[in-house]
Amino acid sequence: MKELKLFGTRIKELRMIRKLTQEQLAAKAGISAKYMSRIEIGQHFPSLDILTKLTSALNVELKDFFEFSHEAKNIRELKKGLNELLNEADEEKLKLVFKILRAIVR
Repeated sequence: MKELKLFGTRIKELRMIRKLTQEQLAAKAGISAKYMSRIEIGQHFPSLDILTKLTSALNVELKDFFEFSHEAKNIRELKKGLNELLNEADEEKLKLVFKILRAIVR
């Protein structure tokens, strides 16, 4: 999925800004280096628990993982992308997305 790769790339960007290796970030977050690699290449999306651990390890807010505005050309493209993602999500993922968006917006 394109979105998973985009998310993974964002995690990698934040990691590299902090001059951490995958192994160092994985150790700080309490996950395996192999799992960290899978997140960064877009093979896995981490649970909320792992996301929270990564925010602490990178010293960022959860919303920082989802700041892809530099990837989109305009707000219309962003909204289109969000709608496509929401249409693909099952009920459990929609609930999670809602909670995350509510936390970011408020």
